[in-house]
Amino acid sequence: MTLWAAMLTMALVMVVIASVLAVVLRDLLAAALALGAQGLLLSLAFYLLQAPDVAIAQAGVGAALTTAIFLLAIWKTRRKEEE
Repeated sequence: MTLWAAMLTMALVMVVIASVLAVVLRDLLAAALALGAQGLLLSLAFYLLQAPDVAIAQAGVGAALTTAIFLLAIWKTRRKEEE
């Protein structure tokens, strides 16, 4: 197995782990951050697959913007414990 294949395999395994964490975590903030990590790892996988334009779009929209929107929505809503 070449170094490229090993790096791609590790990136894809970490994408799956981050995705499972985002579903399993009970805390919304932690789940949103896990989705952000998943987006960044997915952009790394796209870069390793020699698609830098897709990697930049995924990092900008999939990781940064979507995570920021999720965090803003969590911050603006109230939790049941606060009522």
